[in-house]
Amino acid sequence: MDAPEDALARIAAALERLAPPAPAAIDWTSAPAFVWDGVAAHAIERIDAPPLARLRGIDQQKTAALENITRLADGAEAHDMLLWGARGMGKSALIRGIAAQIGSARPGALLLVQVLPGALGSVPTLYAALERQSCGVVLFIDDLGFGEGQQADVLALRSVLDGGLRARPANVRIAVTANQRSIIARRADGESEALHERDARDDALALADRFGLTLAFHPCDRADYLAILRSYTEPAGLVVDEEEALAWAIARGNRSGRTAWQFAVELAGRAGIALTPD
Repeated sequence: MDAPEDALARIAAALERLAPPAPAAIDWTSAPAFVWDGVAAHAIERIDAPPLARLRGIDQQKTAALENITRLADGAEAHDMLLWGARGMGKSALIRGIAAQIGSARPGALLLVQVLPGALGSVPTLYAALERQSCGVVLFIDDLGFGEGQQADVLALRSVLDGGLRARPANVRIAVTANQRSIIARRADGESEALHERDARDDALALADRFGLTLAFHPCDRADYLAILRSYTEPAGLVVDEEEALAWAIARGNRSGRTAWQFAVELAGRAGIALTPD
């Protein structure tokens, strides 16, 4: 019969073979941004974002967000941020654009880490690594939903914002985007369920209270929509028919920066040219 020590050694060896390999150490200085999937971080070599000057119709939001994230990059106190409202109005593009601008002007001053849906519960495991970084870190949670099946993410985010046994590092702040449509759930027939709607609103407000900076994004008016469109078309030498541009927006149900970009793409395609984001 084997000695107990031999049996234990064989069991330990078998467990080592079954266990997944330890994740590779992450060099957080190797890229300006990463995507965290709950298990591993994936480097993003270049942040895909339009220049901030291209983001029209959101001047107040742009100023407030840029000032806040610049504070973080400077090592000063900064707020967690909630950007909510109309779809296609540049909420996500604003966060990416600010990170790209600061990264270009001051390499190494700011790190953008996007947390994928379903990975919020693992955020505390990031803290040990991120607190050792000398730069400011923005944890970016894009398009947070409040509908059925998404409450786990909302509760996990509350926990991340409130902190737990492990305090959040001083150099880490959170930026969340949420569409107005996702905040209040509706039935398939389009009518609100009063109780469900009230619960969803309470969840949204309880979460919003945890952010020091909340920025609302509203649909474009006619003038802003056309100004955004021209910011894309004029550098390419494209001529805009205002009536056609407005009809394009009506057909898609909203005037927004995204809709303007899509119409600019249509015009460029007709002209046989490519648009550049910068």
